Amino acid sequence: MTKLSTTWIEASVVENEVHMSIVELSHASRTPQELIMSWVSEGVLSPAGSSPEDWRFSGDSLKRAKTAAHLTHDLELNVPGVALALQLLDEIAQLRARLNLK
Repeated sequence: MTKLSTTWIEASVVENEVHMSIVELSHASRTPQELIMSWVSEGVLSPAGSSPEDWRFSGDSLKRAKTAAHLTHDLELNVPGVALALQLLDEIAQLRARLNLK
């Protein structure tokens, strides 16, 4: 006879608790600060704060910046192309979430 045991693990999503400066985001995503500023002006990233010196990026922004960097380097997309691709990826994720709820 096999005995089953259950282990409960509690965790919190660290990404939601992280707030990085543009310098930290640049290092973490391996992306030049100038490109990050272009993504912000195009709406790809939405930091808190009024100026680049005051900007704070969440962990979600890091994930989005890494995806944007891959699109830029791997597919050679320009900034508007990255914005469009990320918008379409967001819509796909929303549609998949709606399908899973039904």
